[in-house]
Amino acid sequence: MGFDIGEFDPDDVTWVRGVDYVAGWREATDAAADLVTALTAAGVPLDGARAMARSAADGSGVVRLIWPAETVRAVAELVHRNGPGSLAA
Repeated sequence: MGFDIGEFDPDDVTWVRGVDYVAGWREATDAAADLVTALTAAGVPLDGARAMARSAADGSGVVRLIWPAETVRAVAELVHRNGPGSLAA
């Protein structure tokens, strides 16, 4: 159970001199791992779920999620149950 989080792919980035894409990818990888921990603790089913860590053009981290409908519904139910304030940063 859990996400399939891949390795950094240097061919998946448009390189701009001076932009630290690896740092963005690391941040995205850490964020995806945090999400896995939180969703697992909440009892959300993650079978078949994938998270792909990437770097955006500016070097910031991006996580692309591919979730089965069951996972999406479980996350939606969790958010509805806890109210909109549960997502406040």
